[in-house]
Amino acid sequence: MARTEIKLDKTKIRLDKLDQDGERFTDKQDYEKRLDTLQTELLHIQQTYWHEKRRAVLVFEGWDAAGKGGAIRRITEPLDPRGFHVWPISAPNPEERGQHYLWRFWQRLPGPGTVAIFDRSWYGRVLVERVQEFAKPKEWKRAYDEINEFERLLLDDGVRIVKLFFHITQEEQLDRFRERLTNPYKRWKLTEEDLRNRARWDDYIEAAEDMFDKTSTVAAPWHPIAANSKWHARITSLETITAALREGVDIAPPPVDPKVLDTAAEMLGVHFSGKKET
Repeated sequence: MARTEIKLDKTKIRLDKLDQDGERFTDKQDYEKRLDTLQTELLHIQQTYWHEKRRAVLVFEGWDAAGKGGAIRRITEPLDPRGFHVWPISAPNPEERGQHYLWRFWQRLPGPGTVAIFDRSWYGRVLVERVQEFAKPKEWKRAYDEINEFERLLLDDGVRIVKLFFHITQEEQLDRFRERLTNPYKRWKLTEEDLRNRARWDDYIEAAEDMFDKTSTVAAPWHPIAANSKWHARITSLETITAALREGVDIAPPPVDPKVLDTAAEMLGVHFSGKKET
């Protein structure tokens, strides 16, 4: 099998060009109907991946309070829990700091038939570690090539990779921070680190757009998600994921094992002709 070509996507992703006003759903019923359709499709895709031992990696990056967690909840709601794992990524522990930064992600890659969902990822090297100076310039600058090679290894091994970046405006983030501060059940979501990150907004914009330019490849492109509207972000992310995972994949139900049919006929008295029970 030929190696995947690491060819950069020539589409320039610029976050200030995202249409945050293109509200697609103003009626909750319409939103929930579309959500249900996409969740059902994703369940069928998961069942196919499970039976065919396919693997997938979903990467969620973006601003604090951009709605990544809410989108992940809607994505995983209908799924069989045996077939996916959500990895919330925070600062590395002492053991992980003693290894190459990609080491801890190798430990979390999906097994046959499963999907790994990363709530933040190896891209922290060129985002938070770059901006907050946890990584030296020579370290984060070489990380672009390291990450592309890492993803090439996964792609060559048959793993589907879908990368999403949730973008909200500074004004929207401020509103969501205020909501978290005033809601006792959401205060735990707001951290001192969130506030520090907000103070470096322009630096994060520069880091994110450098990341797009250097790691959005034809085989594993970045998908920017306009997330000022939570409904829009959830639907767009689900549409993006289902389209990417089902491309070239037949998600029709697998045929029933003939041995199961024979045993059902013998032990249960159920005869199945292929269309309905007899």
